Amino acid sequence: MPLVVLCGRPGSGRSRRAAELREALGGPERPAHVVAEAEGGRAALRAEVERRLSRRDVVIVDAGNELRSIRYELYCAARQAGTARCVLHCAGGAGGPDEPPFEEPDPSCRWDRPLFTVRGEEPLPLGAIRAALFESAPPPPHRATRTQPLQSCGFLHQLDRVTQDVLAAVLAAQRSGAQPGETIRVPGVAEGLVLSRPVSVAELSRLRRQFISYTKMQPSDENLPQLASMFLQYLSRSIQ
Repeated sequence: MPLVVLCGRPGSGRSRRAAELREALGGPERPAHVVAEAEGGRAALRAEVERRLSRRDVVIVDAGNELRSIRYELYCAARQAGTARCVLHCAGGAGGPDEPPFEEPDPSCRWDRPLFTVRGEEPLPLGAIRAALFESAPPPPHRATRTQPLQSCGFLHQLDRVTQDVLAAVLAAQRSGAQPGETIRVPGVAEGLVLSRPVSVAELSRLRRQFISYTKMQPSDENLPQLASMFLQYLSRSIQ
């Protein structure tokens, strides 16, 4: 059954909206579950969402989901499960100095649509949300992992190369004495990576394999310019 991904800054009313959705979308024949951010970070949240996705239940993700890469992972989980989904952006709120930057959802990106935005005390567009979740045909499950022959070979080669380059830059910076809190730069990428602790080769390699497994579900040329940036965001969120 469907997945509703909430996103927004702290103080935007996400948890209140999640409770409203649970009340409006759930029922005796269709349980609705709210999955909230918890200890364990991004990987734990994703695992709980995947565990809850089923033919019968509605899953509502009450989390900041502030990065495109996080929303992309949840999009892939829904595609793999063959279920409809939508994104609800709770606008407003204010992030603190320790909060990661919020990347506004973009309806031109397939992982950010269908997109609904609410501000303040605006009522939820429940009719449109129900239509997106219950009246639209979900994508066939096999399409989530089906390779795209015209682009998959080149895409996967680029994905492998880019992630290797990022890991090489991170490891080289650590060998050169980069300390926790310093910004690690990757050639050709505007944003940097700030680590809170040293990271081993084994851990970086494991995170790289996880990122590749999610990203290759939907090989697309439109993602190519963003691969390094998406991988850096994935590392930033995964390394606690």
